[in-house]
Amino acid sequence: MKSTLAQREAGLACVALLAAVGSLAITSSSGGHTRKLPRPAGSYTALAGVGGTAVGKRTACGDLMRARTQGVAHPVLPCGVRLYVTYHGKTVLTQVIDRGPYVPGREFDLTPALAERLGLSGVQVIAWSYAGT
Repeated sequence: MKSTLAQREAGLACVALLAAVGSLAITSSSGGHTRKLPRPAGSYTALAGVGGTAVGKRTACGDLMRARTQGVAHPVLPCGVRLYVTYHGKTVLTQVIDRGPYVPGREFDLTPALAERLGLSGVQVIAWSYAGT
């Protein structure tokens, strides 16, 4: 009886391990290539453009996009992560509200309202950092 219980426990442990490895493999790939999360310290630079979900539609994070919605899209950072975005000396506290961008070379899409607030047009280099907990 004890050996049967031990075999079941070992089998369940193997299934749990396989599930964990599988979920890591799925979440670590994006569009056929692997992207890593940046370390949550310091400041980073990235290419950012204006784009995202159309007004009146829901973002990938579940937010309703409005004309004055301020946020960013990022392919890997979790929804709701708060970030400081800086462009030409102007810094804004915002958060990840959508997935994307789906344009090679760009790391962030800013909502039109956030881009306007920062004075950003086209595709530009921004500085960004985690806002902390």
